[in-house]
Amino acid sequence: MEATITSKGQITLPKALRDHLHVTTGDRVEFLLEENNLVRMVPRATSITRLKGMLPRPEQPVSLEAMDEAIAAGGD
Repeated sequence: MEATITSKGQITLPKALRDHLHVTTGDRVEFLLEENNLVRMVPRATSITRLKGMLPRPEQPVSLEAMDEAIAAGGD
């Protein structure tokens, strides 16, 4: 895989790489410079606030007691 650097110093990550790293628009990556000019790119952890709204609200609220019982039962 390869990419071209634009005049603004930007690159587009190939789709296969984005898919492999599970990164998408707005995600952040960190670049680590290692020996012999090797650069490692690492996806940064997603902020918990970005996860808001990913799951639908439950039809009925669940009490803390019911959650504790489910955890104690092993999630069955």
